[in-house]
Amino acid sequence: MSGTSADGVDAAVVDVRGAGHALKLKLIAFRTFPYRAPFRARVLNAMTDGRLPDICHLNACLGEWFARAALAVARHAGLSSRDVALIGSHGQTFYHLPRPRREPGLGRIRSTLQLGSPAVIAERTGIDTVADFRMRDMAAGGEGAPLAPYLHYLLFHDSRHTRAVVNIGGISNLTHLPAKGLLRAVRAFDTGPGNMLLDGVMTQLTKGRRTFDRDGLLAAKGVVQEGFLRKLLRHSYLQRVPPKSTGREEFGGGFVKELLATARRSRLSHADLLATLTAYTARTIADARRFLPRQVDEVLICGGGAKNSTLMRMLQEAWGNTPVRPVEVLGWDGRALEAVAFAVFAYQMVRGVPCNLPSVTGAKREVVLGSMTPGKGRG
Repeated sequence: MSGTSADGVDAAVVDVRGAGHALKLKLIAFRTFPYRAPFRARVLNAMTDGRLPDICHLNACLGEWFARAALAVARHAGLSSRDVALIGSHGQTFYHLPRPRREPGLGRIRSTLQLGSPAVIAERTGIDTVADFRMRDMAAGGEGAPLAPYLHYLLFHDSRHTRAVVNIGGISNLTHLPAKGLLRAVRAFDTGPGNMLLDGVMTQLTKGRRTFDRDGLLAAKGVVQEGFLRKLLRHSYLQRVPPKSTGREEFGGGFVKELLATARRSRLSHADLLATLTAYTARTIADARRFLPRQVDEVLICGGGAKNSTLMRMLQEAWGNTPVRPVEVLGWDGRALEAVAFAVFAYQMVRGVPCNLPSVTGAKREVVLGSMTPGKGRG
């Protein structure tokens, strides 16, 4: 899969066994394949200003990227394409409209668009490919996101501890797993920006020479501007009650331009701006506690944001006495989890097992996610 940061393809090889929701999962291999800088720039530009010929072409190009990533991670695991039963491909989200829009004659319509042609992936790899996971949930009245809470439940629900699992990618999402809770008791939603603002600001400040604040080192040198932070925390999305999901449409390029303009008017240093935005990300995650049905005993962090030590420190400060730890303490690579999730969704799709969570997305019912594109077949 490739997330809202659009910085490359995460690919995992996963051994999945079991039936229903009683699955056993083992991560065999994981690698990230960064997009080349010019290609990433084209993808990001196309999300806001792309013409139809650009989007048409990028759909095929992204299919090639995903196919190469799948074959490369299989080789990394010592496997041939014949050893792989399925590919689950999330694709690259280009637009996500979870709030319904009224269409004359059709009613209220939700929509989402992920590019990365599954036909190209299946043709290049010869492997049956499952894709288009979000739209079925939206057709059933849901927001189509977040989907990863299903995997969070499989891996991290516990009989003694109520846990929050926070994935910090471009956008952050939080999953609430009550102790002894059943799958239908899971609650989850996008909390707001994750790495998206930090990456977008760094890219603009350095004119593309640096695309992220490595380990939060620049933010660590700055001072959080509390007045600016309070203003940011009044964003309308943060006040919205779940189910809810968001993306680049609310916290993307336009929002970054507003931040930079405000910083220039206030004469903020680059370090102070990064410190304030890092604190903003931490606070939006921690403040989301108000939407949870009960307090949590511990917070588990996954995704790229877990590698930012300044962000992790601010998260711990924001959560107070509640322990904040990376999922690695439980034996999982936090960078790999979203790619693992789409392997699981592909496995469940061919078995007809629903794995959307209406308690999370707001869908009217449980549905099977994804559509199949056959590979070349096996002799």
